[in-house]
Amino acid sequence: MKNLKHVELFAGIGGFRQGIDLFAKDNAFNSICLGYSEFDKYAEQTYCANFDNTGVVSMGDIVEFNNDSKNIDKLGKFNVLTGGFPCQPFSSMGNKQGLADERGNLFYEIVKIIKAKNPKIVLLENVRNFKNHDDGNTFKTVRRILEKECGYSFYSDVFNTANFGLPQDRRRVYMLAIKNGTNKNFEFTQEEVLEEFQNMKKENSLQKYKTTKSLLSKKVDEKYYLSEKIKKTILSSGTGGFYAKPEINKATARTLTATMVKMHRAGQDNYFSDEYIDSTIKEAKQFENFVVPGNKYSKYKIRKITPLEGLLLQGFDKSFYKSAKESQVSDTQLYKQIGNAVSVNVVYAIFNYLNSKKII
Repeated sequence: MKNLKHVELFAGIGGFRQGIDLFAKDNAFNSICLGYSEFDKYAEQTYCANFDNTGVVSMGDIVEFNNDSKNIDKLGKFNVLTGGFPCQPFSSMGNKQGLADERGNLFYEIVKIIKAKNPKIVLLENVRNFKNHDDGNTFKTVRRILEKECGYSFYSDVFNTANFGLPQDRRRVYMLAIKNGTNKNFEFTQEEVLEEFQNMKKENSLQKYKTTKSLLSKKVDEKYYLSEKIKKTILSSGTGGFYAKPEINKATARTLTATMVKMHRAGQDNYFSDEYIDSTIKEAKQFENFVVPGNKYSKYKIRKITPLEGLLLQGFDKSFYKSAKESQVSDTQLYKQIGNAVSVNVVYAIFNYLNSKKII
């Protein structure tokens, strides 16, 4: 049995680790996490509630950790490094400062570990806009450093979570770096990875859903329902020059964001009516992409997505949610963590592809 020894940087709640663990379980690998870094104490709380960290190095603040090279030595030898490094400097919603931003500089902390440990595989994730930031110069810099300074073959593509059994429109760029090269025919595209994913054996450990209706709970706490007072604002098309069609009941959810706890308008976040939730599969179509007509807000009972449903849309299971709640993680923190998470199924699919190509 092969060992997948890995380190997860900017771990969040462990999307990379969960994907690797499930892939290993289904494919006769040992998944061995040697260390993880996470600055947010609440995200680490969820992480620790769901993973056995016996003997695993908690790296904490990666900058402080890397300040002492002996800390990096203590990680031991590993063959995979993953990281969903902070996306705010590169997001279309942020200030777009990129590598000039303090958080953008955290990429260089990844490089320090890569240069010291030389793992065979490096897999990084960021927002789709990362490739276009500063006319593509930020992306070119990352590629140049990994290729020229670190000695890796570099590949990248944009992957949509919705293509991998999770009904959420979530496009993220995944950057793959492989030490010592690959064969000339190796490609790393969503299409190639998806083809192998679709050919996998049906018996596996992944969560998969055809539409949001497949995972929505029929009974939830009343606190998740919109009050009559807020409905008019949530279901409006926008103000001040901003417009977004206020559709609810999306069969494929809009991108889950770290700020969804603030409850943005229906054109930005995910809301569902009881008609859609309680409908049969055949009936559901007539309620999809629904816009509340006129001022008939009171006629419809509408709620926001719950933290459990958000986790399911990212590929985590119900036990993951249960463990987080038992450790006293609040809904507010869970919403933030879910929006920042890496989709489990995409990570699984990538490692399944690398295995099919004999890279791991």
